[in-house]
Amino acid sequence: MALELGGKNPNVVFADACATDKGFDTAVDQALNAAFIHSGQVCSAGSRLIVEESVRDRFVTELARRAERIRLGRGTGDGVECGPLVSAQQRAKVEEYVESALKEGAVLRSGGKRPTPSAERPESGYFYEPTVLDRCHREMRVVREEVFGPVLTVETFRTEDEAVTLANDTEYGLAGAVWTADPGRARRVAGRLRHGTVWINDFHPYLPQAEWGGFGRSGVGRELGPAGLAEYRETKHVYQNLAPKPVRWFAG
Repeated sequence: MALELGGKNPNVVFADACATDKGFDTAVDQALNAAFIHSGQVCSAGSRLIVEESVRDRFVTELARRAERIRLGRGTGDGVECGPLVSAQQRAKVEEYVESALKEGAVLRSGGKRPTPSAERPESGYFYEPTVLDRCHREMRVVREEVFGPVLTVETFRTEDEAVTLANDTEYGLAGAVWTADPGRARRVAGRLRHGTVWINDFHPYLPQAEWGGFGRSGVGRELGPAGLAEYRETKHVYQNLAPKPVRWFAG
């Protein structure tokens, strides 16, 4: 049996991943992809950015600048990069999470509202701007609960241990990622993260040969891969005695 539920997935970015212009650009671009693909309506969305403190200001500034340029519109429109939410109820839920985060001390860096209606974003659509919330901490509802919308929270760390502690501090455990130029650190951190899938220097690739499923409240069992295939098989035990003989366990 396999049951996939929600996630509150960390995207951990170490400073050494941003040491080059290409590395920085890639990490920022993938943080956007992690959080805002399908307007964040993905169980494995990287909705928690956990970035090393020494690069936080530069990283979040560029992240927010690019988030503001994401083109919202109908999913069938040419050049559209982000679509609407699934319902008015879901959009109201997202708005409530953002409002609560701001009351709890988060700093709004981009988005945080409905876009101005236009031909490609009709007022009847449930659009919400890609939102970046900085200065977040793990006691906030928006950090702990699954929003399932285009909202990215930003937390910071100074040490590897602190990064792992933050990433694992969740009731969920579906997916996560670590960004670093250090192969040893990549393997260490990936091994310590309590999530069913951990990507290294990437986010959202899915492979049919790799098991998919989560820990904690993210569900039970695994899909895909050998474990997923086993769900569709019936195991049969056949025993053959190659040298049968009397057991003589009764008198006769």
